[in-house]
Amino acid sequence: MNLENIRRCSFKTSLECRYLVHAPPAIDGQTVLVVALHGFSSNPEAMLRLTAGMMGPRHVIASVEGPNQFFVSKDSSDVGYGWGAHKPPGSSVRLHHEMLLHVLHEAGNEYGIPAARRILAGFSQPVAMNYRFAATHPDEIRGVIGICGGVPRNWEEGPYQPVTASILHIGRRQDEFYLPEVTERYAERLRLRAADVEFHLLEGGHRFPSKAAPIAEAWLERLLPGSGRRSHG
Repeated sequence: MNLENIRRCSFKTSLECRYLVHAPPAIDGQTVLVVALHGFSSNPEAMLRLTAGMMGPRHVIASVEGPNQFFVSKDSSDVGYGWGAHKPPGSSVRLHHEMLLHVLHEAGNEYGIPAARRILAGFSQPVAMNYRFAATHPDEIRGVIGICGGVPRNWEEGPYQPVTASILHIGRRQDEFYLPEVTERYAERLRLRAADVEFHLLEGGHRFPSKAAPIAEAWLERLLPGSGRRSHG
């Protein structure tokens, strides 16, 4: 049987996407919308809890579920979610952008939070994808928080716009996936397109840092005075 003559075909279909929302009892002019994306094999419930711990109780958090689901291991029925693969890259990027635009607009409009008060946060796998989004849709968000993740491979030469959003990147010195000798160059790379980049390298491995909260609080207060405080007053 000759299998050399193979033709690749593709088609588009609808996809049901999901996200969780936690909102404070009262929304005011200092409330921020944080759209949060979990890491590979995690889920929106875990990311909602981690993001709420980092950002505090005053803000609206929309935790998005990755579009690709799979069993975490052959011995478990637990399901994890991811954001795509490198091949083919175009479809994963397009879907990621479409999902973010939908959630930013839907949740932002529902709670009356404009783009100037919308933050994009991600852990691990979606970090580089979120930076790509910020450089493709600069008017959609005010800031980006990247934790234990990377920078797009084509950041320097890709078809991107200047990033108007402020960037907060938090890495870990013992991260086994994003090595410190690579991560230490991220601030310089990010500043090629973004004017405001804040970079921290904390002790610890590839996990959501417990010390992220005071860093995020100070960063948010610098961006949007009054929004970084954990309580009103």
